[in-house]
Amino acid sequence: MTPARPLIVPTRRALLAAAVAAPFLRLQAKTAPAFHGSVIGQGTHRYRVDKLWSRADPTTTPVKDCHEMVQVPDGRLFLLTNHPQNNILIHDADGALLGTWTLKMSGAHGLTFAGDHLYICDTSGRVIKTTLEGNIVLELPHPVKEGIYKPNESYSPTESAVAPNGEIFVADGYGSQYILRYDKDGKFIGKFGGRSTQPVNPGKFMQAHGVAIDSRSGEPLLVVTERIRNEFNWFRPDGTHVRGVYLPGAYVSRPVIHGDHLFSGVCFGARPNDYRMWQGQGFITILDARDQVVSAPGGRPPEYEDGRLKVLLQADPVFHNCHDVCVDRTGDLYVCQWNSQNVYPYKLRREA
Repeated sequence: MTPARPLIVPTRRALLAAAVAAPFLRLQAKTAPAFHGSVIGQGTHRYRVDKLWSRADPTTTPVKDCHEMVQVPDGRLFLLTNHPQNNILIHDADGALLGTWTLKMSGAHGLTFAGDHLYICDTSGRVIKTTLEGNIVLELPHPVKEGIYKPNESYSPTESAVAPNGEIFVADGYGSQYILRYDKDGKFIGKFGGRSTQPVNPGKFMQAHGVAIDSRSGEPLLVVTERIRNEFNWFRPDGTHVRGVYLPGAYVSRPVIHGDHLFSGVCFGARPNDYRMWQGQGFITILDARDQVVSAPGGRPPEYEDGRLKVLLQADPVFHNCHDVCVDRTGDLYVCQWNSQNVYPYKLRREA
């Protein structure tokens, strides 16, 4: 008589391990992309790479550049692309595609969520506020048409941010390098900044690529990306410069504040002993509340010497050109990429 086999009940740890492993077995019959399943990052911010997260079909829902992503309170993730067929792709956290809509923008670049609305910057010269269904409820005036700019000044907005009082700030990152300020109804209040041709002069910009509201100190400040100078700079709403942080080698994208940390994608990077702006050198930077880089997923471990940050460099080519990082409610990351072979965002699942 064959003895009965004992009933094996999986432990909670085994069940959790299986759940974490599931995304990496999704296409086990096929060859997984390079670095899929790798663990990247350092210290308390390490992540497992899931390149197969999105279940969108590129034959029916193509993307061009995946510029930015936000999560709304019900958990849905809104992805902005500059493919006129699909400006917005809506996913759940497991990667299922829930819907799409478009405003037929070929320059859709910046995406912000505030007060149940989306704010979209189109580099052709539009900043609009929409419902989550894509209905336009407000469009900011073009600064040349309103006399805010001189007739020969260019306007190519890249990012917006919304303050707690509803004021809207727009970064003209591909245009004349101003930060423009509007009230909640779209009435112009003022501007600061302007173009700089030198890698100095706080308050002047070479490329004011992104802007966000940072309330971690208790006082809402604007944190502005200065991509060409590898910097983030903090300002009061009237344009008074408060402080800056220099990240040598990191040509950063917009700042994303989540909890005590600032996250940003590095769209371009340096090479060893060559600190010019190179494509294909992307990674992520994570700064703590003291403006110290504590992790660089996809990059070499950040190092400080005599209080100064050494040059940040890509470790392995997990990413090409990281344009944005979305942090969800569980602490997982979603990485959107520019000029990266039309890929959907990668998910980085928090390991520590």
